[in-house]
Amino acid sequence: MAERETSRFIDETAADWIARLDRGLSEEETQALATWLSGDARRRGALLRAGAVSMLSESAQALGPQFDPARFAAPRPRRSPAVSRRRLLAWTGAGGALAASAAVLGVAVPAAGAITTGLGEVRLVTLEDGSTVMLNTQSSVRVRYNDSVRRVELRYGEAYFTIVRDARRPFFVDVTGTPLRATRGAFRVRKLDGKPLDVLVDQGDVALGRSSPVVVKANTRLILAAGAGGGAAAPRLQAISPDLVTRELAWREGKIAFEGERLDQAAAEFARYSKTRIEIRDPALASEPVTGLFSASDPLGFSRAIAEVFGAQVEQRRDAVVLSRPERPSVKFS
Repeated sequence: MAERETSRFIDETAADWIARLDRGLSEEETQALATWLSGDARRRGALLRAGAVSMLSESAQALGPQFDPARFAAPRPRRSPAVSRRRLLAWTGAGGALAASAAVLGVAVPAAGAITTGLGEVRLVTLEDGSTVMLNTQSSVRVRYNDSVRRVELRYGEAYFTIVRDARRPFFVDVTGTPLRATRGAFRVRKLDGKPLDVLVDQGDVALGRSSPVVVKANTRLILAAGAGGGAAAPRLQAISPDLVTRELAWREGKIAFEGERLDQAAAEFARYSKTRIEIRDPALASEPVTGLFSASDPLGFSRAIAEVFGAQVEQRRDAVVLSRPERPSVKFS
């Protein structure tokens, strides 16, 4: 009778597979991974845990001891009060960047099925081939696998895909009637109401379209807006830095990253994750630039930081946080 593997040995093997996945698997390694996963029932969970640890380690590199908040700020020709405000905001909440969210608790989805996340929920889904999908708040995907193709429809929301190579079955993400095809790698797709389709490639490359596809490589963003006639406009490609990629994907650790967005835009982003709304009574305050890393589930903490930096007041209500600046007394001249 074969000796049963220890949990420690399984965890060590899973960590080794994650390292190989980061480098990219050959066809033989892909088959070996599938065989390994089909064995002991503990292996799939170990692979999920190892992937989560790897993800958080990357976050530590980007946002931990080497994190430079000055990178968040756009360059300015001269020093001004706004610059010091931005630098102070960049530190707010950055110390908790490694707080693990419910996303590390993965769930398995069969070859055909759907999964949806609620308000403020982030979830990691492992597919039957070992590929994974991480869903952001208020997102939904439908999975359709068969013997010839792997297909996932992003119905709405935002999802991060990590694809395992399978020479027999291409991987497609269906969005707005236009398929995204990936052989291997990792990429984020965002499909929100009233906004252009946003694809960001982290690793590998992705092809958009069936005939004459547009290839999107690593550290590149693709924006696909609606055209004048209701169809899709020409896709727009934009090269971005690895640091920006990390900030764009901060939601995987329960964070929101801003880089000079207006305060009212930041408030709208927080509304995606919480029932507590941030209301801004002062138009001038609403236009203030915000830069930094913040907990997505803490709109009150964010508002208090904003109030301290910009000289505002915070009023907490049952379902809202109201930000306002005290009115300045008028000066009368005799």
